[in-house]
Amino acid sequence: MIFFIPGQTKISAMHRWDVSPKEAVAIQRQWCAKVVRRDRLGAVQRVAGIDVGFKERGAVARAAVVILRYPNLTLVEQVVVERPAEFPYIPGLLSFREVPVVLEALARLARAPDLLLCDAQGYAHPRRFGLASHLGVLTDTPSIGVAKTRLIGEHAPVPVQRGGWTPLRDRDEIIGAALRTRTGVKPLYVSVGHRVCLETALWLVMSCVTKYRLPETTRWAHRIASGP
Repeated sequence: MIFFIPGQTKISAMHRWDVSPKEAVAIQRQWCAKVVRRDRLGAVQRVAGIDVGFKERGAVARAAVVILRYPNLTLVEQVVVERPAEFPYIPGLLSFREVPVVLEALARLARAPDLLLCDAQGYAHPRRFGLASHLGVLTDTPSIGVAKTRLIGEHAPVPVQRGGWTPLRDRDEIIGAALRTRTGVKPLYVSVGHRVCLETALWLVMSCVTKYRLPETTRWAHRIASGP
């Protein structure tokens, strides 16, 4: 069962959420074909940062969605929603644990965002359908995965200077990039979510970075999702 308060973000497609881990894997394998890995963006004026934290020993999910005006990155709106986490913690299936509460938070926004930056994986996922892709497909919104750690894949050493990146590969396929957002600081792992190509995703992420390792979007969202 999933409940949404009506808002401006439209859900373009939906599947069942009360599924077993085996069924969740099957959904990922089926829905990954819906991911668009080329640019289908309009004008980007409202960019969303999305992160999910947990309370009560993981029993309650807390989603934070922060809207920043683009490109000056000033705060426009923020929404926090809490709800019971109904799906277990299983690496590779985190979207089934986190996306329902994020969808509810998106539905409470006054206006829908033009782009989603998620503290999560997108195409850089064993079944090429991480949370950023899952959320992008469900809402038909351009989305990018900006993860702090690598889930799968290998890459060469990342150039040390700000903005340097190297492809993240799984076997012979490029699935994302390791991106240095600050000189000498650990890279982030950027991958296509939906309706954005990798080169554009890297450019957009860097355009949201100021003096911190994380882009302002997910940095704001992380602080709020981890709050009391």
